[in-house]
Amino acid sequence: MLKRLLDILVAAAALLLLSPVILMVWCMVRAKIGSPVLFRQDRPGLHAQTFRLCKFRTMSDARDANGDLLPDEARLGPFGIALRRWSLDELPQLWNVLVGDMSLVGPRPLLVRYLARYTPRQARRHEVKPGITGWAQINGRNALTWDQKFELDLWYVEHQSLALDLRIIALTVGKVLRRSDVSADSHATMPEFMGTQSEKLK
Repeated sequence: MLKRLLDILVAAAALLLLSPVILMVWCMVRAKIGSPVLFRQDRPGLHAQTFRLCKFRTMSDARDANGDLLPDEARLGPFGIALRRWSLDELPQLWNVLVGDMSLVGPRPLLVRYLARYTPRQARRHEVKPGITGWAQINGRNALTWDQKFELDLWYVEHQSLALDLRIIALTVGKVLRRSDVSADSHATMPEFMGTQSEKLK
């Protein structure tokens, strides 16, 4: 109950205080990338139940001669990189927190198609609500491997507390200001999770 109260109070205050920034980013995305301004996608949340996640768009819809979307690296321009570097693309998720789909702190919500690729241990990340930030985000973010991320997510699931959430929120502010660990090596985004190889070989 205290965690949910913290989520509501902080998300509501942040939406109010950051409304000028949110409006400015909205207008800039509309001008530089186009409509729709928001990227919406179903993601698995608590108990793997899906919800509609909202983010500001950071990539264009550029396509090749066959009509297929270009790779992420080709569609992510300087403006989109700047939004990600300052985590401004995540601001609409404050609404997801306010309505109860997400928490301020928890494992990041990943793709629905990953659900079938998790080991039973990795699937435990869905025992808590997904978060805007989390233990993995302040300990390496996209500089981590998938296995490292999942281990940090599970550590959070097993040690979660209000004090830990407050610590993670405070450390997240420093991460954002330093703009560190935004992208994985040689990738605009994390490479797709295809499953843990060691588990597949058993």
